[in-house]
Amino acid sequence: MYFAALLARTEDGWEASDTELDNVETLTDLADLAREAAVDDDTVVAYIEQEGTWFGVVRVDGEDDPRIFVSNAAAAARSSYGAMLTDELLGRDEDGADDLDSLDLDGTEDGEPDPADGPGEGDGTAAAGAPAPPPGPLGDPGLLTDLGIGDKELLALDTDALSEIADALGCTDVLEAVR
Repeated sequence: MYFAALLARTEDGWEASDTELDNVETLTDLADLAREAAVDDDTVVAYIEQEGTWFGVVRVDGEDDPRIFVSNAAAAARSSYGAMLTDELLGRDEDGADDLDSLDLDGTEDGEPDPADGPGEGDGTAAAGAPAPPPGPLGDPGLLTDLGIGDKELLALDTDALSEIADALGCTDVLEAVR
């Protein structure tokens, strides 16, 4: 079970809305959703959590590239929305397809492991060249520093992180209204 919220900065403070992620398949989709909630290209913070297992924060400032933080990348990578974030942070293709130019077509493509490969290599048990997500935080822990949540504070958050983020931003009341 996921919970997702958008926190959009306005002249009068913050506006909060819970959001459905049904049509979000890529980070670009999520950034577009956040930009739609923005007022005058101001900051939007998208928050996603999965049942207290992990949370992710995506900050979108106008047309700038989104900034991402995930509390537990290994746990997040096992879920669809978390994998979307961790794949982006680890530099994996959004569609999971390898570029044909980067493939090593050495004659073992038919499923036969290359004898020169060690265990887990060439036998389909390890992703080709893809780093495994770490069992801890991944991304930019400083993405909320100018909003009142420093690196150390964000890294220390665990369960109920959204409440603490909302407290720091000063939008607890508007968030509780949508929860």
